[in-house]
Amino acid sequence: MSSAPVVRAPSPAPSRAARPRGVVVGACLGVAAASAVGVWWLWSVFVNTRAGQLVETAALDGAEYGQTQLWKVAERVLDVVSVGFIAAVLIAAMLIAVLRRRWELAVQVAVLMVGANLTTRFLKLEVFDRPELGGHGQYGNTLPSGHTTAAASVSAALLLVVPPRVRPWAALIGAGYTTLTGVSTLIGQWHRPSDVVAAILVVLGWTALTCAMIALRPARGTGTATGAVRRVDAGEAPPTPAAMRGVIAVLVVVGVGAGASAAVALSHSWHDREDLTTRADQVTAYLGGAAGSLMAACLAFAVMLVLRQAAASRWLDDRT
Repeated sequence: MSSAPVVRAPSPAPSRAARPRGVVVGACLGVAAASAVGVWWLWSVFVNTRAGQLVETAALDGAEYGQTQLWKVAERVLDVVSVGFIAAVLIAAMLIAVLRRRWELAVQVAVLMVGANLTTRFLKLEVFDRPELGGHGQYGNTLPSGHTTAAASVSAALLLVVPPRVRPWAALIGAGYTTLTGVSTLIGQWHRPSDVVAAILVVLGWTALTCAMIALRPARGTGTATGAVRRVDAGEAPPTPAAMRGVIAVLVVVGVGAGASAAVALSHSWHDREDLTTRADQVTAYLGGAAGSLMAACLAFAVMLVLRQAAASRWLDDRT
């Protein structure tokens, strides 16, 4: 009988994949929850209170100044948005996903677009109401904006499906198009500023949920070398660090600057809410609402870009 000691094989180290995967999913769910709370807060402050209604009534009145010229552009922007337009973009986005052999992504982008647009419609017609508290133009609840939801969901869908190297530019263009559509609804007096911001938050929430789904999917292939790591989007060139940093910086800087302008305008309008009758007061409220829309679009797409990249390029330990 041999008395040589038995050497036990070391226990496999716990996978490091679960940690980054869990962090990404947790961040996505947190953003989705914060977006839902934000939509409710906007309704409760700007629709369900007299003060909020008076401020947004002033913004609605302020849109009349310069409307004749601006509407020539705004009308064309809004005319693009339709059920057919949404369907066409959805089909195109799913086709891009299929061509990239991301079959599950084709389904996920459909979930995003259908979910966001149905959520807006359900909230507007079935959940939120608009009590008569002093603001004129009482024609029912208009929060969230359907046109802005459509524009933002189209932009978010393309951000999800385009190749990694194109993502930063898709986010930048998406923020611009969403802002243009949202502000166009303000110019046409179709919507109030809170409607536009709420719509962007609806899309942000659904995009975050979709990114959580992406992060939960299995890795694309496994390796044999101990400690080797692969990325989910293996074989595709990632965005350059300079492009990612540059686009995120632009979106954040513009968003924060617009938010500061919106805060100043809102502070003035809120303080004088019972007497916002002069042209200067109304234009201030209107421009503040437009700045708030720009802020929401820029910061939302910055977050979408970060979540999308994190969900797609999380590092996986091949020992799992």
